[in-house]
Amino acid sequence: MVDPKAPRGENFPELVAIMQRLLAPDGCPWDREQTLQSLRPYVIEEAYEVVEAIDAGDPRGLCDELGDLLLQVVFQAEIARSKGWFGPNDVVAAISDKMTRRHPWVFGDERMDSAEGTVERWEAIKAQEQLARAKEGAEASGETRPKGALDGVPRALPALLRAARVGEKASAVGYDWPDAAGARAKVDEELAELDEALASGDRAAMERELGDVLFALASLARKASLDPEAALRGTLDRFSARFTFAEAQAHREGRGLRERDPAELDALWQQAKERLR
Repeated sequence: MVDPKAPRGENFPELVAIMQRLLAPDGCPWDREQTLQSLRPYVIEEAYEVVEAIDAGDPRGLCDELGDLLLQVVFQAEIARSKGWFGPNDVVAAISDKMTRRHPWVFGDERMDSAEGTVERWEAIKAQEQLARAKEGAEASGETRPKGALDGVPRALPALLRAARVGEKASAVGYDWPDAAGARAKVDEELAELDEALASGDRAAMERELGDVLFALASLARKASLDPEAALRGTLDRFSARFTFAEAQAHREGRGLRERDPAELDALWQQAKERLR
């Protein structure tokens, strides 16, 4: 049972002190060799392990994985401190200020009664801040293009997740279908174009149209308030479980999957679906 009176993050400096010790001249040789670029894959890996712990419904595992992800935050902040950019305190201060600014209905005088309204207000405040920051940056650098609605979507995101985020950002400025029906019609349109590309044998066109279909499906998921990344993960989990069952069953029967004809493979698959329903 979690103690409600337990410290509320007061032990955060302990992790910072440990990281500083590891990065000291007489600290850990491996840690001292790391750069922001070398740590990049670990940030992605730890974030996915957090997601896996959430999906598994594993509180203890989630606690461990959140700790690993937090370590990456502190690690990179300490590297940034060594460059004179910022440190862990600045990271905490920045997100604290942001959360306060973007919740005026909690920390200010505004009133908000619905979750949908809070999301719209958050995005409006965020857009205002980004516009102001872009203006300052443009004036300082001489650039003329203001920061666009899609500039905040990381290119490094998994493609399907990026598709969902790009759609959300475009929708926030009115570039969207009024309802799910429009997005569903777009799926049919893109599928027809993919069929044409497949018939032509033009591989570049096939790849382009396949991408359009996937983006249209991500847009349909968004309009239907579904998470396309979670939907695909669920499908992959179900497929993997059924495939593993069929593979094991085939092995138990003394003939592997490669030795089965299509009808036998389908029978194994139906058996797996029934058993794992």
